[in-house]
Amino acid sequence: MKNESIIIADDHPLLLKGLSDFLLEKGYNVIGSGNNGREAFNLITKLQPDIAILDIQMPYMSGLEIARKCNTNALETKIILITFHKEKQLYNEAIALNIYGYILKEFALEEIENCLKTVSEGNPFFSPKISELLGVNSEKQGLLNILTPSEKKILKLIAMDRTNKEIASLLFISHRTVEKHRSNIITKLELEHKTNSLLIWAKEHQEELQ
Repeated sequence: MKNESIIIADDHPLLLKGLSDFLLEKGYNVIGSGNNGREAFNLITKLQPDIAILDIQMPYMSGLEIARKCNTNALETKIILITFHKEKQLYNEAIALNIYGYILKEFALEEIENCLKTVSEGNPFFSPKISELLGVNSEKQGLLNILTPSEKKILKLIAMDRTNKEIASLLFISHRTVEKHRSNIITKLELEHKTNSLLIWAKEHQEELQ
């Protein structure tokens, strides 16, 4: 797990050094660090690390913007955001971008190892501390986190009362692919295989799907 390559970026030199020293001391494979968003994105495109730990707000490009560009360019680096900010809007934006980790800076050294272990196993880690502060239902969020981006899109369209045919047309996929996704979602969410179970779940969780 500690062999996975990591880059880190923060525009606060002391915080950057502190996190870098901590990870190196613990034996993590830190292969680069940057002082702003532009440097961070260049490191990601050049080195293609397994994981990038990014400050959410940096000069030139924010952590959220970097995550968005990684999605657009189909870069597979898993993004972990660290922040002092506790706004629900930033948290929701991060969720929408399917980032892998979100932790508060004041708890970073406390949570980063657990976060890295979870993320390296392919599972998202969202700080219980910030979930508690924002009043986020981590159980519901956790359920959404096990879905792929494609499954989330389909679930959102199901909540909007779209038929399989309409979903297939909107997403440029076959009707059969939509049915397969629906079946996978039902299995992951541990729902009953009956006609309206997925629609009912999607309606009940419509707000979290936005």
